[in-house]
Amino acid sequence: MKKRMEIVFVTLMCSLLCSASPEAKEPIHIGLSAPMTGQYAGYVDSFKKAIDLAIETINKSGGIDGRPIELIVMDSQGDQKIAKRIARKFAEDKRIIAEIGDLTSTCCMAASTTYQRAGLLQLSPTASHPSFAPGSPFSFSVAMTQETIGPIMARNVVKKLNKKRLGVLYLNTDWGVAVQKFFTEAAKGLGAEIVALEYYLEGVTDFKPVLEKLKASNPDILFTILLYRDGVAVSKQRQEIGWNDVAMAGTSALYTRELLELGGDAVENLYTFATFFPKDPRTEVQDFVKGYQARYETSADLFAARAYDAMNLLTKAIIKGGTDRKAVRDALAATKDFPGTTGKITFDRHGNVVKEVVLLQVRNGEFVLYSEK
Repeated sequence: MKKRMEIVFVTLMCSLLCSASPEAKEPIHIGLSAPMTGQYAGYVDSFKKAIDLAIETINKSGGIDGRPIELIVMDSQGDQKIAKRIARKFAEDKRIIAEIGDLTSTCCMAASTTYQRAGLLQLSPTASHPSFAPGSPFSFSVAMTQETIGPIMARNVVKKLNKKRLGVLYLNTDWGVAVQKFFTEAAKGLGAEIVALEYYLEGVTDFKPVLEKLKASNPDILFTILLYRDGVAVSKQRQEIGWNDVAMAGTSALYTRELLELGGDAVENLYTFATFFPKDPRTEVQDFVKGYQARYETSADLFAARAYDAMNLLTKAIIKGGTDRKAVRDALAATKDFPGTTGKITFDRHGNVVKEVVLLQVRNGEFVLYSEK
């Protein structure tokens, strides 16, 4: 009886193994370095969800040449030292043919030399420092640089909003300093006066002293270069010191659902900028917005859109170039007019992109296209 059972078991196993598809292929591995925890985690939630959605869609349609995409995720915590360690691990892992990330320009630039040495493509959905992509032939970004976006924001503030006396508050990081430089230079070139220029350090929570200084200069708009949590704090503390007669604007880092939820009436009428707007009727935008809403029961934001574009750009590059690291890099560099959710994407010779930017305003607790009416 025992021998008969062993024969049945072996026969069954052989049947199962023989019936398994001989066409099953190894997955294609992509690395993701991002601050899954820490002060930037709020941005990465939608960032990671969008990448997962893109991968699910690709894999359901058969993957790339029958090979599913598999994401290897590591938490940089927004720390450049950790980002460099992750880069070394990804570089040494020969399965990984390309990397997405990091979130901040500082982490991206810290890791870029390692990726370059390994010949491993580094594609950031968000890094906008002008020195990032040009610093390495293997570094690319889906976000426009501050050198490009700064003058666009200045033109909107000075010309469209007709603000001439500008108070500027910026976060003293690589990103914040670069945005401040290009924004203020362009604003002055357009005839505006920078009546106050103040910075703050990461971790600051009491903004009242610096806000009092800015208020004393009597600007007709407060332009902020900070992340959404600080944007909420600045908006609320501005109200608390009674500074309610000044307009407030900021970079696209403020364009998040969390700003509205946490800021309430303190962020009403705030101006910001975006390359992605969910009411854009283009098919690419509406398919993404509806798919994201159906999958996660929440709306997609700019960070989700950029990450979604990054994953789909990378997929197109792999389809075109194959799975050799350098071939993937070369195929991505050759991308022209890719129809992304954040607009048509073409990389210049430095690995940067240029797109259309829209001016948004918070009205009745929602982001809407700015209207002069």
